[in-house]
Amino acid sequence: MSDKVIATREGVVVSSKMDKTVVVAVERLTRHPLYGRVVRRTTKHKAHDETNQCNEGDRVVIQACRPLSKDKSWRVINIVSRAK
Repeated sequence: MSDKVIATREGVVVSSKMDKTVVVAVERLTRHPLYGRVVRRTTKHKAHDETNQCNEGDRVVIQACRPLSKDKSWRVINIVSRAK
């Protein structure tokens, strides 16, 4: 049996207007290639939310999965914290 490592990311829901889909912004810190300063980079992923539980501002954990549509290849695993 092969031990596959499935990618998981944690981010904030920035849009939940679609049906069963949320847009999650994932931030990461990287060094600038020339100046060496730490820069904050943001990536937006569309994630599948089967029960439409997520709202904007929620912090969620998403996991990579097979492509579910043209843009959607992530799935919401759990909600870490709700928006205030």
